Amino acid sequence: MQPPLSAWTWSHEVQAEPAASGLINQTWWVRGPDGPLAVVQRLNTDIFVPEVHEDIEAVTAHLAGHGLATPRLVRTAAGELWHTDEQGVFRVLTLVGDRTIDAVEQPTDAFAAAALVGRVHTALADLSWRFRSVRPGAHDTDAHAATLAGAVAAHPGHRLYDAVAPMADELAERWASWDGPRSLPERIIHGDLKISNVRFAGPRAVALIDLDTFQRGQLDAELGDAMRSWCNRSGEDVAEAVVDTEVFAAAMAGYASTASQTTDEEWAGMAPGLERIATELAMRFAADALNESYFGFDPSIGRGEHNLLRARGQLALARAAREARPDLDAAVARARS
Repeated sequence: MQPPLSAWTWSHEVQAEPAASGLINQTWWVRGPDGPLAVVQRLNTDIFVPEVHEDIEAVTAHLAGHGLATPRLVRTAAGELWHTDEQGVFRVLTLVGDRTIDAVEQPTDAFAAAALVGRVHTALADLSWRFRSVRPGAHDTDAHAATLAGAVAAHPGHRLYDAVAPMADELAERWASWDGPRSLPERIIHGDLKISNVRFAGPRAVALIDLDTFQRGQLDAELGDAMRSWCNRSGEDVAEAVVDTEVFAAAMAGYASTASQTTDEEWAGMAPGLERIATELAMRFAADALNESYFGFDPSIGRGEHNLLRARGQLALARAAREARPDLDAAVARARS
């Protein structure tokens, strides 16, 4: 498939080159004579409605109004935020930054990224917007636990059942004994703060990307998702995981340096939030190991097998996060002092 670049007006002749995409949207670089000019993506309409682009426009315009760098939607030649044809729904976004990382290699990157997140949260605190694309329960851990239980019940003959069923039992027990705050105020959050969704320019973290997931949610889920990505240098495709407490501490210090409206209760959710989101994502991957219907996968591994591997990695991270809680709580206390 080639994206319909002719739907936009370009100042130079351009070509589309496939990019290493995330798990959801198909992505290409738009290249001109001097290199990349923009990004074009085919929206996964099984997950997002086209009106998500109205949300992206509202959020990015607000961030830009507060002086923050951000990708912006490029309107089509017809003046629309997105283009629809027989191949699907496409959008073009401007480029910001010059570096994307897939794993945090040094604490300074975590500090810079978290400071950017704090600036974004602070800037969005005064945005009044009714989101057009709503994904209810994106971080409803109870619902994800129920989905996993349903997948186990529905697929007793699946080739991976014997591997997933005991994992499902442990995940249910782990969530039942989780000790973080279960009722926090809602705020506008990014919703998917893996480190590859932070764009850098040299050592500076300058912008967030993958903007479809902006929504209202709770801060323990937002930062917990960030920490499960940033503090596990092994990535998602490895069965074993450890928590890098130095990276966690740097991130907490970075966030505290710019986030001006965080409540005491929200700070209390920072350390347990890591365990919560690792547990939740393990549930989601484990369910899809049986359902084989949602996440992208490496065909050389197999859909169910790849998601089982991811589930094992996130479960290992949840175990490690609980073991590291004293160090994580101490890092939060230092960041706030």
